[in-house]
Amino acid sequence: MARIDDYVNAKKIAVEMLQKKSIEHIAIHAGFEVKSGNRIVLHFLDRNYSISYPDFEFRDRYEEERDVPIQEQVIILHYMLGAEAVPAISGDWISYREIPDASFYFSAFVKRAVDPLKKVFGMNIPGFKKTALQINGSTIEAGDAGFEFQIFPKVPMQMILWQGDEEFTSEANILFDNRIGKILSPEDVAWMAGMTVYRLIALSFK
Repeated sequence: MARIDDYVNAKKIAVEMLQKKSIEHIAIHAGFEVKSGNRIVLHFLDRNYSISYPDFEFRDRYEEERDVPIQEQVIILHYMLGAEAVPAISGDWISYREIPDASFYFSAFVKRAVDPLKKVFGMNIPGFKKTALQINGSTIEAGDAGFEFQIFPKVPMQMILWQGDEEFTSEANILFDNRIGKILSPEDVAWMAGMTVYRLIALSFK
């Protein structure tokens, strides 16, 4: 598992690369907005963030006292770096295993995202539906409950659940646009999926 120092270093590298680009260039390709001339604003799951340019310091736009987790900062910065490679999503969905070079991280992906999704919501479909709507999920016709989440403007993700019973265990699947590998690394995708699942879990206890 990555240490905080690893994330701090990853942020430093990403910031150095982004500082070579204009704020307008970054925002256009990422699909984000620019406010007050030097701040990038975006919606991430159930929160709204503001990022200063050129130092790339993060803050919550509505709860300034709340820290933005370094893991989320790195995922967002990596998205801003990678978004330029993809002009638009394809609309074709793939599993995590189908992402290029993802096999090495597959067990981590299952542990961080698929297993917690099944464990918490596999027998609680109403709870999954309720919390999915809280982070702007859109209902899809799949499984016993399916939602599509627009994590970033060029990064949609689908989560599908099949409820378990006395005979069968619950099942879950998480799908991605087939261009995801051009934007984020397999490790980033695994972390992003896990962040989303754990955000759903946190909301389910409120």
